[in-house]
Amino acid sequence: MEMVGGMRLAQLFNSNQEALFAEWFAQQHAIASRRGLVGEAELRNQFSQFVALLTDALGTDERVDFKAPAWQEVRAFLADMSSQRARQGFTPVETAMFVFSLKQPLFVRLREALKNDAATLADLTWMISTLFDELGLYTTEVFQASREQVIVRQQQELLELSTPVVQLWDGILALPLIGTLDSARTQVVMENLLQKIVETGASISIIDITGVPTVDTLVAQHLLKTVAAARLMGADCIISGIRPQIAQTIVHLGVNLSNVTTKATLAAAFVVALQRTGKSVAGVGAPDGARGGRGVRPADAHDSLQPE
Repeated sequence: MEMVGGMRLAQLFNSNQEALFAEWFAQQHAIASRRGLVGEAELRNQFSQFVALLTDALGTDERVDFKAPAWQEVRAFLADMSSQRARQGFTPVETAMFVFSLKQPLFVRLREALKNDAATLADLTWMISTLFDELGLYTTEVFQASREQVIVRQQQELLELSTPVVQLWDGILALPLIGTLDSARTQVVMENLLQKIVETGASISIIDITGVPTVDTLVAQHLLKTVAAARLMGADCIISGIRPQIAQTIVHLGVNLSNVTTKATLAAAFVVALQRTGKSVAGVGAPDGARGGRGVRPADAHDSLQPE
């Protein structure tokens, strides 16, 4: 009976494909047009592929079991379609409607074809409902998994973008941190910093926490781990951006930063880094009579780095 039911459904699709498409397209076009990403040609192509795969599976699967091997190509098509719509910005409901929009047109054609056979009509109606519910739920599952992958990838990209390592001068790196420093971000910070130390051979790394809103015990531990890892790579660290409230918090928490050089500003930390690398900042280009005075430097005056 199930084999006959599957074949009858396949025949129903084949003999009413244009009518089914017209009613299905009316609903799908209303959804897709709001997104402005899927045109009529693409919708028609997707519908044709879906119906072709569906009728093949219905004609070969005796049990009409969506999880059976005969439905592998249908599952693959729905997975690809759902992943694509997740990237295009469709919602889970709009994606599931790709399948559910066929239900009502099918029921109408089924009633017309079996109006004198109530028992078969009831059996096939139940078969369609069960099958299409499974199809729709599958699209939702794939959609959610795809969206989670997109979110994870975006979070990773944001972490990498929010932890740039800048080479201030030969042998001197700066790592400005903005926002909360948690375990996941600490790992990215450490990897980026260590990689840059290897690439540049830097001996000094300045970790600037001016943009970190609060420093608690966990944040302090993360900073110390980063400092320790950098030292193992041969680079000493200076922590800048220690504001008064952060200094008080660190003291109250009992965090020991005695073995780490700290400065209030990035500029002050840069001066220390220059001194440690044997360089200093000297003013040049001032006109005669202006040296030693406190007046404003001329516009063409500039700083240069001189070995000590």
